[in-house]
Amino acid sequence: MSNKTLLTLGVVALVMVIWAVIQSSVSSGPGARPDKINYLLIQGLDTDSIQGIVVGAGEEKVTLKRRGRAFVAADKDDYPAEMERVNSLISDCIGIQTVELYTDDASNHEVLEVTEGKARSLVKFLKSDDALIAGVAIGKNRETGEGSYVRLLPGDKVYVTMQSPWIRSRAVDYVDQEILSVKRDDIVSVTVASKDGEYTLRAGDADSVTLENVPAGKKLKSSDARTVLSSVTSIRFDDVKKDARFDDVKKDGNDLTFEDKFVCRLKDSTVYTLEIAKRDEKTYVTCSAEFTDANAVEKKPLSQGGQVESQEELKKKEAKLLAKENAGKYTVRHRGWVYEIPDWKANNLTKKLSDLLEDEKKPEEEKVEDPNTAKTVERDPTAVEKSVVVEAVEAVEPGAGEKDDPNATKAVEPNAPAAPEPNSVGAGT
Repeated sequence: MSNKTLLTLGVVALVMVIWAVIQSSVSSGPGARPDKINYLLIQGLDTDSIQGIVVGAGEEKVTLKRRGRAFVAADKDDYPAEMERVNSLISDCIGIQTVELYTDDASNHEVLEVTEGKARSLVKFLKSDDALIAGVAIGKNRETGEGSYVRLLPGDKVYVTMQSPWIRSRAVDYVDQEILSVKRDDIVSVTVASKDGEYTLRAGDADSVTLENVPAGKKLKSSDARTVLSSVTSIRFDDVKKDARFDDVKKDGNDLTFEDKFVCRLKDSTVYTLEIAKRDEKTYVTCSAEFTDANAVEKKPLSQGGQVESQEELKKKEAKLLAKENAGKYTVRHRGWVYEIPDWKANNLTKKLSDLLEDEKKPEEEKVEDPNTAKTVERDPTAVEKSVVVEAVEAVEPGAGEKDDPNATKAVEPNAPAAPEPNSVGAGT
């Protein structure tokens, strides 16, 4: 590289250094706005200190309370919260970044919609005594259409953020709403029982379904039967509350009568039972599970008399032990809770047998068209035989076919003159 080139590069580098110094002095001088630099809205929050979270305000608010290392939904009788969603809420709030300080005048809060009553989203993190640690109030979007206003709680400062999180606003949004989910291929049968009786549907190959003890003259509606059988592949609740039967003090208005049942049997010997109650046009269920394989045994180590088993045997035993363990956990998790389920799902779980049956179709009688009336009439089964007899009679009537058969022998009249011989005298005269 030539000396001239090196000199040119040196000049360029010097100019860049001078420009950087000038920009630094301008940004740090009087009137500079450090708030325009991106930084986290909530800083230094100790998440372990959070003992409560309030989302929203007024009657619409959601309250989450810490229980040990987990949280519960206080508005739903302390039903266990889904920790993944709680952690997501916390991280979304502490991850809010601002681009500038817009105002610190509280009189502007109303028009910017960052008050507790008007905020689009409001989240507060509380101590054990409900004292406020920190919080955010997300207001309306900026007039330019880019970004929105957000206020740090406590305080009056309102910032602009270019990306505000979406905050779930219902208590059920922070719990796992799925109460039962099984694979269609794992189902052996389902039994629906009510005061009107019970019936059992069995799963077959290729998505087929059969009904035990089909009434005479009836047949199963395959499509509706498949819907009932597969209704347990996913059951989610709309609401949840404690079961009064497990409370020390019975709550008024919470006593339900569970008259119906839905029982699902799986190939791994797990049996799920849903007890069903109805009140005020709403349907409620309780859930339990049982492992019914009487031959399942605990795995013993060799030191305690255990035997050496093949890998295949070990896998089968392990699968049984896992199924037994899962059934126990399922029952413990749902014991003491009553779930309100959607109407459409309730209809599938309580379908009457009469709704699954239809009359068998009788073989249709053969129809023919009457050429004289141009109407379709039932064919007389003896019509063919009659027509054959008539044709046979006509075929032997006297004189039939005489003119047409040249070899037919003709009868000679007794008084008629004999025909002349061809070689006799006068023949041909």
